[in-house]
Amino acid sequence: MVSDMIKRDYWIQRVKQAWKQRSIVWLSGVRRVGKTTLSRMLSDVVYLNCDLPSVVRQLSDPELFYNGLKKENIVVFDEIHRLDDPSRVLKIAADTYPNLNILATGSSTLAATKKFRDSLTGRKEMIFLPPVLWSECIKDFDIKDLDHRILHGGLPESLLSKDKDRSFFSEWMDSFYARDIQELFGIRNRSGFLKILHLMMLQSAGLIDYTQLAKASRLSRPTVTAHVEAMSIAHAVYLLPPFHGGGKREITRRPKCYAFDTGFVTFVKGWEKIRDEDRGIMWEHLVLDELRVNEINNNLYYWRDKSQREIDFVIKKPGNRVDTVECKINPDNFSPKALNAFRNIYPDGNNYLLSPMIQDPYQIRHGKHVVECRSFL
Repeated sequence: MVSDMIKRDYWIQRVKQAWKQRSIVWLSGVRRVGKTTLSRMLSDVVYLNCDLPSVVRQLSDPELFYNGLKKENIVVFDEIHRLDDPSRVLKIAADTYPNLNILATGSSTLAATKKFRDSLTGRKEMIFLPPVLWSECIKDFDIKDLDHRILHGGLPESLLSKDKDRSFFSEWMDSFYARDIQELFGIRNRSGFLKILHLMMLQSAGLIDYTQLAKASRLSRPTVTAHVEAMSIAHAVYLLPPFHGGGKREITRRPKCYAFDTGFVTFVKGWEKIRDEDRGIMWEHLVLDELRVNEINNNLYYWRDKSQREIDFVIKKPGNRVDTVECKINPDNFSPKALNAFRNIYPDGNNYLLSPMIQDPYQIRHGKHVVECRSFL
């Protein structure tokens, strides 16, 4: 595949840096996001595909396997949750063979399956691999057409295709349900689950309403809530909580829900091209991907008040500092109204305006607030 020839140095360095902290790195991300390709870019590794019965048999005695290794000090366990007792295999490596560097991959978070009887606290570093970032498109993939990235999404196979193949997306969703949701969570209602997934993607970047989702899908509210939780654990959606604490008119409960990839949003919406009015909300998705990579997830929020003034993203910093991030396709369309309202409550922090049209960073002043304008944070 073409993607095999594209060296993803940023992620290789992220893995190597994580190994300096812990001997086990858990690399998670949705299927076909590039975990296997990335793991094969590491040099001098023992690669094991845990989908294969022969590998499962080989790892039935972890101590015998580790003792049989020669000079290699890196082992890749691809799709390790396919093993009967994956946490035992990793725990033995961390406790008995600390000089080994382990890269374990999976489609979901480590705790998504009951097979993990040990959470490996203090033994692992976790890395989330998102669809190809917009910054990677420009620097590594030589893709500078924003509409192409939005329409095709960031899964390498689709991203690198000249034409958008709708069957790729429908087949992915079927595989996602069968291999991740049904196996890991035991959800048997395929049509109900996929209905909720479609609705979440149709409403991506909006406030989640479990009651309306239940009515639209004809499922109970607790069932909808459980389905959304499974989607979140399996990285298909991301729930962004509201930031609040100082204002009486702030939204305090309802999270915003983002689909994991713009390509799937455009697929379920039936878009064949990106209209001007669609581009802004899709750019917001790409910015969120960048923020999730560079910030701690539980420090990310959005802000909105009952007057519908909204900050796209808020980043909680140490102390009482909070940074704001506004997303605009055209930076000239930025209005400081929401920023002024937010800073009246939370005065300390940096302000950023991110736009794909900005080539060289610059600053602008709105009243007493300075806004840093750039393409990437």
